[in-house]
Amino acid sequence: MNETVVLLIQLGTPDSPSVSDVRKYLSEFLNDPRVIDLPWLARKLLVNGIIVPFRAPKSAKIYQQLWKIGNGTSPLLTYSNQLKEKLTKELSQYHIDVELAMRYQNPSMEDVLLQIKKKNYKKIILLPLFPQYASASTGSAFEKAFEIIKKWWVIPEIHCVHQFYNNEKYLEAVIAQAKQLNLVDFDHILFSYHGLPVRQVDKVYEDGLCKDHNCENEITEENKFCYKACCYETTRLLAKKLQLNENQYTVCFQSRLDKNWLEPFSDKVIVNLAKKGNKKIAVFSPAFVADCLETIIEIGEEYQILFKENGGEKIQLIPSVNADNLFVDALKELVLKAGG
Repeated sequence: MNETVVLLIQLGTPDSPSVSDVRKYLSEFLNDPRVIDLPWLARKLLVNGIIVPFRAPKSAKIYQQLWKIGNGTSPLLTYSNQLKEKLTKELSQYHIDVELAMRYQNPSMEDVLLQIKKKNYKKIILLPLFPQYASASTGSAFEKAFEIIKKWWVIPEIHCVHQFYNNEKYLEAVIAQAKQLNLVDFDHILFSYHGLPVRQVDKVYEDGLCKDHNCENEITEENKFCYKACCYETTRLLAKKLQLNENQYTVCFQSRLDKNWLEPFSDKVIVNLAKKGNKKIAVFSPAFVADCLETIIEIGEEYQILFKENGGEKIQLIPSVNADNLFVDALKELVLKAGG
């Protein structure tokens, strides 16, 4: 029997695009205090009284679109399962098992960790599938795993992989997706990352705020776990490999809930580019390792409509790394480095 197991952790997806399942997913997701970091009562009133009741029916319609594109299921779940299968095959020679859990909904971390507990592994490697660390994603995944494992009588050795945006094989996997296109055919390139409230990146620092740490231009000991800084560094690493100069691309942030989120906002950048006469734009989404609602629908469809309404012609989504073999190699390297 193998003594080490890797737990891949993805964000999550509704069990179906029905309003009830979407409501259940949004409720679990948005009630996480690391996602909406407000005092308990304020969060409950906002999420359960306003956001979920009004957003669930609208989101369900969008998930129905996504399910049709995914042939009747969640693309994120499909790609994540494919990734698990490929990584299992790659790590079998090292006698390492691989499991997959979602932070929200199914397969649940409770169920998957229960199965792991029964197998009495000597070591668990927690590997959230988020290239850049953020408390609302990676931090939440770790916290949930620890919350479950701390109740075990026997707690095995645990290793956490915090982030991997600068892993060479991960970067090569992103580049490989772009090689399906000729980037010189595009007027501009966007690197669009999932947004976060500014207050969440501010909490990274003991001395001052994010804006005080030059996060757009460098990675330092102080900002190495700042999501914003890591997104900009990811872009610089990719731009260098793609031989792009600074006027050829823009870093931006999508999926905001209000104006106090990381800027520039992706939708605003797209409108401005269209109004300036750009006709074709390519969009990377390096915060997402699996194509999902935010890439397939938000970028691929909603931003396309927005771009055309303002004079543009084509927004080309560059696929996420999904279950690409280079990405599998990257994860294998991370696992072996973690002492798997």
